[in-house]
Amino acid sequence: MTNLPVNINGRILQEDQNGIHTSNRSYLYGDGVFETIRVFKGKVINFENHFHRLKEGSLAIYIDFPENFTVPFFLEKIEEILMKSKLIEGARVRLSIDRVAGGTYTPEGNEASYTIDVHPLKTANYELNTKGLEVDVFTDIRKQKSKLSNYKTKNGLLYILAAIQAKQKGLQDMLITNGDMEIIESSNSNLFIVSNGVLYTPGLEYGCLAGTMRMQIINLALANGVKVYESPILPQNLLSADEVFLTNAISGVVWVSGYRTKRYFNNTSRRLIALLNDYWEDVLNPEGENDLLSND
Repeated sequence: MTNLPVNINGRILQEDQNGIHTSNRSYLYGDGVFETIRVFKGKVINFENHFHRLKEGSLAIYIDFPENFTVPFFLEKIEEILMKSKLIEGARVRLSIDRVAGGTYTPEGNEASYTIDVHPLKTANYELNTKGLEVDVFTDIRKQKSKLSNYKTKNGLLYILAAIQAKQKGLQDMLITNGDMEIIESSNSNLFIVSNGVLYTPGLEYGCLAGTMRMQIINLALANGVKVYESPILPQNLLSADEVFLTNAISGVVWVSGYRTKRYFNNTSRRLIALLNDYWEDVLNPEGENDLLSND
């Protein structure tokens, strides 16, 4: 599907009409934050958590967040775009907040603008990858811990370079380290390892993204009797782990099959993806009603 509609500050345009002005601060300086949000069987899910991170990230970079930018406001705009796009099953929504155009490194103002675009997904629910990922550790650049570490800013060169190196090495992802050489995330996901049935994931204080799916997986695991600890993860921990998996809002859980010569199982990943689908099925259809947008 091509030429999908885009919402730019309330104006609905087609993608091929969406010319970026040369004064756009997101284009010039990466001056903004964004969220990628999952549409699960036709319904926008986990939006409140995305919204709170988006608002906190905007304020962290001194963008004035208007009072009318609320959860109901953006949900209405997203649902409008989904209807116009005829995406009634699985989709990925990107909601961006940018500083309005004007100025160089010193902005002329801190007013916010927003953009919403949508793209189809192959599945309406979460599905575990059939083939596990092969990963390694990216060491060319480290992610420095800062007040911006936990947010999705538009300064993504670290992740781009890590993803390029993964492709060059014939791998599917690279793991990112902080200034203390602790592994904190991958190029597009949060990181979990499993040892003796216990989950370990880096705490936010180590510099990883405050992933919405990361928190949901922690809560699902705890609710189902699985212990979870936030702790630093070092390369040697990967060698002793029984399982490694990644999480993000779009894919849910992605299992890793190998790190260098180490091989991993995926029992925990399979259990968690099933729990994740069951959770959202129950939330969206609490009485087991048939949803016209479901993919039975």
